[in-house]
Amino acid sequence: MAERILGVDFGDTRTGLAVSDTLGMLANGIGYVESTWMVKTAQLVAEKAKEYGVTKIVVGLPVNMNGTLGPRAEHAKEFAAMLAENTGLPVEFFDERCSTMAAHQILNLTDTRGKKRKKTVDTLSAQIILQNYLDSHR
Repeated sequence: MAERILGVDFGDTRTGLAVSDTLGMLANGIGYVESTWMVKTAQLVAEKAKEYGVTKIVVGLPVNMNGTLGPRAEHAKEFAAMLAENTGLPVEFFDERCSTMAAHQILNLTDTRGKKRKKTVDTLSAQIILQNYLDSHR
């Protein structure tokens, strides 16, 4: 069965989003939602999930480099619980270590700077998280 998956890079201000193709092969960045209130962010992401007809959501889990979970990870878990409640969809976590770093490296290679970089990095991070998730489930 073909399913679309939404990838989420949860952030304090901007939350990056990506969606898979129906074959589960490729992640495509679809932008971000902007809110500093977790409840509102969960509502906005739930709207995107409905708009794209996704059947599952993958949230990046910020794991520390030593493998432990810190306050950021707890924040992401709280957000994911709200998202599951708002959408009724299964929500999984995927280790997002180095996804933002990888996004910055890509933006350096493409010489993306300033405001454009700030607006692109969260979407690209979500795309990297989702692509890594898809690759690990083949």
